[in-house]
Amino acid sequence: MTVSLSNSPDADDPGFRVVTFDQVKKAYTEEVRALIAGGVDLLLVETIFDSLNAKAALVAIQEVFEEDGKKLPIMISAAVGRGGETMISAQTVEAFWNAVKHVKPLSVGLNCSLGPDLMYPFLEELSGKADVAISAYPNAGLPNPLSPTGFDLEPADMGRYLGDFARGGLINIAGGCCGNTPEHIAAIAKALGHLEPRSLEPRRLEHHQEPEAVGAKG
Repeated sequence: MTVSLSNSPDADDPGFRVVTFDQVKKAYTEEVRALIAGGVDLLLVETIFDSLNAKAALVAIQEVFEEDGKKLPIMISAAVGRGGETMISAQTVEAFWNAVKHVKPLSVGLNCSLGPDLMYPFLEELSGKADVAISAYPNAGLPNPLSPTGFDLEPADMGRYLGDFARGGLINIAGGCCGNTPEHIAAIAKALGHLEPRSLEPRRLEHHQEPEAVGAKG
């Protein structure tokens, strides 16, 4: 959705909201039922910029499951800002996981956002806290109108950065969001094909020092 439950669009009226929680939940309920009727295998709540919107979606999913007697796996993926917060609601990665883990998702992860060159520490934090599969499908860097794809990173760059995620034991599911072409996805698949997936046991975080490749090239 293009509306937020956490923030007002009116700087002069911080209490104003365009929609209510129940309105957002109702819209998600209709989407969930339509997707299930269409035969989907799972439900993905993704590119989450407002954690309260995500809560409305998850409540809708759970109510549909209970009312209709059908249950599917749930995947969850947030978009983060430079401080590792969900963009509008400003929850940290750890707080976001604590807000959604009760639904016992198949996976939780990060997508879109800043590009993989800036995502490593936030993905590492999530990987260290969550006891489910971790996904990452970032943008191909930041938007760049002078680039052939409209984004900074080439296929080899995406393969290198997501390879760093995998070598760091951070991810189980990898892909690309905005700016990724079939060539980008092929490069990611080639870079990760021989690497082991992350263990599903949450790790104790140590002070992270980024690999030399991360952030070394744009």
